Amino acid sequence: MTVELCVQTCAAQNFTVAGLEFSTQCFCGPNLVAGAAAAPDSACNMACGGNSTEACGGPARTSVYTRGPLTVFPVPTAQKDNLPGNYTYAGCLHEVQGGRILPWMIEWPLNMSATICMEQCAAFGYPAAGVEFGIQCFCGDITDVTSVNGTIGSEADCNIPCPGDPTHLCGGGARLNYYTWQGDLNVWHTPKVTGWYEFFVPGVIVPLIATVGINNKVTFLEKHGTGFPNTTGAYELDLSLVNNFDAAWRELFGVKTDVFCAGSVILPDKAGRQINVGGWSGESTFGVRLFTPNGAPGVNSTSDWEEDYPALALQRGRWYPTAAILSNGSVLVIGGETGSNAAPQPNLEILPKPDGGDTVIDLPWLQRTDPNNLYPFVIVLPSQNLFIGYWNEARILEPANFDTITELPNIPGNVNNFLAGRTYPLEGAAVPLPQHAPYTDPLEVLICGGSTVGAAEASDNCVSIQPEAAQPQWPSKRVLACMVSLPDGTVMIMNGAVQGVAGFGLANDPNLGAVLYDPTLPRNQRMSILNNTIVARLYHSEAILLPDARILVSGSDPQDDKNPEEFRIEVYVPPYLATGLKQPTFNLTQSDWAYNGHYTITNIHLFQGTISNLRVSLVAATSSTHGNTMGARTIFPAFSCSGTSCTITAPPNAGVSPPGWHMLFILDGPTPSHAQWVRIGGDPSQLGNWPNLPGFTRPGI
Repeated sequence: MTVELCVQTCAAQNFTVAGLEFSTQCFCGPNLVAGAAAAPDSACNMACGGNSTEACGGPARTSVYTRGPLTVFPVPTAQKDNLPGNYTYAGCLHEVQGGRILPWMIEWPLNMSATICMEQCAAFGYPAAGVEFGIQCFCGDITDVTSVNGTIGSEADCNIPCPGDPTHLCGGGARLNYYTWQGDLNVWHTPKVTGWYEFFVPGVIVPLIATVGINNKVTFLEKHGTGFPNTTGAYELDLSLVNNFDAAWRELFGVKTDVFCAGSVILPDKAGRQINVGGWSGESTFGVRLFTPNGAPGVNSTSDWEEDYPALALQRGRWYPTAAILSNGSVLVIGGETGSNAAPQPNLEILPKPDGGDTVIDLPWLQRTDPNNLYPFVIVLPSQNLFIGYWNEARILEPANFDTITELPNIPGNVNNFLAGRTYPLEGAAVPLPQHAPYTDPLEVLICGGSTVGAAEASDNCVSIQPEAAQPQWPSKRVLACMVSLPDGTVMIMNGAVQGVAGFGLANDPNLGAVLYDPTLPRNQRMSILNNTIVARLYHSEAILLPDARILVSGSDPQDDKNPEEFRIEVYVPPYLATGLKQPTFNLTQSDWAYNGHYTITNIHLFQGTISNLRVSLVAATSSTHGNTMGARTIFPAFSCSGTSCTITAPPNAGVSPPGWHMLFILDGPTPSHAQWVRIGGDPSQLGNWPNLPGFTRPGI
């Protein structure tokens, strides 16, 4: 060690202060701390180990060299004033023996301070914050401390300065400067009326994909090799006949390749056909499958799935793609991998295939973020641009060439891991929040749950953003979540696990509880804890809204030797149906709506309230798989009423409401009616004439 070597070493790291001690020790920093006081030069009397003609400090004495003004900070103390939010200082807290008293740790070696620790904890809803060992921040709940009778000890035990704030202390060895939030940082409601899960009907397959058809029946698709070997893996359930098992289930034929991890959506053609794209491996990844629902509740249906590879196929094979209806009525198919856990497929294509040769558009940001971006979230914005959420990123694309218009801020992850993700295999769920006439507010996107790479710590938060706002920002643990938009504008969050990621045997500790999110309540007060199920709904589970306003819950195929492949079908009865109030009724004569058109519903019968308190909602047709509710959208349109009739104004354009089918509900106070189906925006891409191939049903325009 020499003076020159120490000074050069510190300067190379952009430190302005260098100090030498005990002949061989070099210290670097931006300033002096702990009330450092000058000592006589004679006290620095130890020769440098590398040059005996130079002095390199002494015992507990430092030879100091500086570049520029020298700042000396006072002896640090616990920060007790100017605390963020409603935090107060609670004392020097002992760690628990052999563990951590607060569960979530973040390390910031260069800039840790009590302030930034508290700010991080508060941002993710944790009322307890503590700093330890100078560089560690811990977040948790106050009950984490009280449940183990946490001990406040001597202030002298918290004695390590914060590197980012040398005037204050950041704990000590196994000691935390501990802070608690006064009041409610988050409010979780526990309503008296929670609704309930109930057994609905025995299943015949382990569903992978669930879709409500415009015939008010539910189609299910199962991956190959899951359930019984003597079935097609495709069935339709007549909801009106669930008390007659043999009559309720109809086996469907025509699916020729494996739908494992395909994407599905309902087309805006006049038949409301269901399209399913992609699959497991080989030719199944190119699969394009179509189903035309017919019949009615209690009336036998006769249609089957239609598939003919390679006559009708995707341009690229895809495992875990997302399908979405664009504002022009065509079908976007985006992302995925070339096969099971294979190379990425970082591109998109359009159905029907545009004229020309290869029309696939490459997306480098999907290449960069594979494999954590599968089943990306796709939502059409009021501008007709596209919101895309993938892993922990989001952006806005224009809908012609799919160029990026805006790279949005990164999606917040877990309090201790900024790289926590939201899309498969980290698998949270996303839906747009309701839009209300006159549609002047920016559309808001809600994303809940997810997990982390490696540690697989499930995310315990929801985040939301208004992608087209002027300066968009993102303000119980659950991975494998499903979310369902409800007719009253709330969102049901259900299914999943407390720990893990998506995949066979990769999630633990089923989350059996349902949570209701109400966007009309103040932020951080929007969650209500509802009822529990006894059925674990893990990997490959689904949840969809039924026309009677209940939620159908199906599937689970964890293959973990702990939880079964799940055949049972449940429904959840939401709070709005749980008090015995009778559902309102109405008649609808016109089900094909043009944008901005006016359509009358008649014979409205309300059993509790008055017509002046009526609400009207439109819930878009969806398909549910892997926590991705493809096609989700909720709209509260303008309407006016006279007597027992109301005239509804359809949404104004394809940005507010992309072409497609919707369930129309009226609400008598909190209570929704049974839905009736309406199509909004027609079939501008003329999907009804596609595909022009033998063996496929074309409903026409």
